[in-house]
Amino acid sequence: MRVLHLHSSFAAGGKELRAARLMNAFGPAVGHTVVSAQPGAYGASVALDPALTVAYPQDFPSLQGRPGPLRLLRLAKAMRGFDLILTYNWGAMDAVLAHRLYGAMLGLPPLVHHEDGFNEDEAGGLKPARNRFRRIALARASALVLPSQRLEEIALKAWRQPRSRVRLIINGIKTSAYRDQPPANAVPGLLKAPGDLWVGTLAGLRTVKNLPRLVRAFAALSEDWHLVIVGEGPERGTIEAQAAACGLAGRVHLPGFVADPSRVAGLFDIFALSSDSEQFPISVVEAMAAGKAVASPAVGDVAAMVAGENRPFITPAGDEAALADSLARLAADGALRTAVGAANRARSLADYDEDTMIRAYRETYARALGRTAFP
Repeated sequence: MRVLHLHSSFAAGGKELRAARLMNAFGPAVGHTVVSAQPGAYGASVALDPALTVAYPQDFPSLQGRPGPLRLLRLAKAMRGFDLILTYNWGAMDAVLAHRLYGAMLGLPPLVHHEDGFNEDEAGGLKPARNRFRRIALARASALVLPSQRLEEIALKAWRQPRSRVRLIINGIKTSAYRDQPPANAVPGLLKAPGDLWVGTLAGLRTVKNLPRLVRAFAALSEDWHLVIVGEGPERGTIEAQAAACGLAGRVHLPGFVADPSRVAGLFDIFALSSDSEQFPISVVEAMAAGKAVASPAVGDVAAMVAGENRPFITPAGDEAALADSLARLAADGALRTAVGAANRARSLADYDEDTMIRAYRETYARALGRTAFP
């Protein structure tokens, strides 16, 4: 079976690493072709099983550009020869439209679209023109997969998608992998010394994550606390500049991308987010599985994801002072961190194990193909 993946980006972020985990779960019976709308953004490939057959064509038509008829026709023709097309986020929406316009004429395979959230250009509100574009483009999709209740509501109301097309699949992880404490040197180039305490996050270094806000919220913590931001991306320089401006250059660490989050999440003493927009962030589930308390703005489904004991530390979106207060309260009370973390761990085991997620994706793709099983 040949599957074509058209990504807004295949850099190492939450949705991309989830896609990699699913590809691994489907095994070598499926061959994959992966295209990124952002040239060269293929960082998530390091998480793929080497036994898989994966191609990264350099001659695939660009997913970005004006959606004129000839360009869309070229995109549609490039989708021939596959058994299933999987598209991801706004950056692949031109391909979804091309499939709608030319799919029947060219005999294209079924398409399943995935929406995981919004970049900074829609973090403050949806754009009416994009809502209309999605409404039109998705009309021939076999399914629209969403990881959060908020996105499900947007799909049904703003994008006017029929209930039969919309599929809510909650993100899951291999929770058992987070049971054991990682070694102190698990983060490359960084050693957690005895007595050190870490506020940590797992995030692509992108504007929408607003990591300079996290640096400022962290700044008032005592000197035994360090901020460890695991991830990579274009905002590295901005984050480093904010750390220097706050006098924190020696206590803010950016070790880069780590392929296996289970190797590092257990080293955090508090997990924190500072994003302007999220939906159902996998990093929060990873922190919960590692038994960590979470301080975060109330973006997307975060407040509903965490255990009840953790909800007092989920603060109004955009309220930097409230986020700083949550960090300070958790930092001051080790017993509280332990109790909240234990409740999060129990919630993750009950609701967020990846076997349920993988089964739901298999069922969705099989249904699109008119089969009883996938692959």
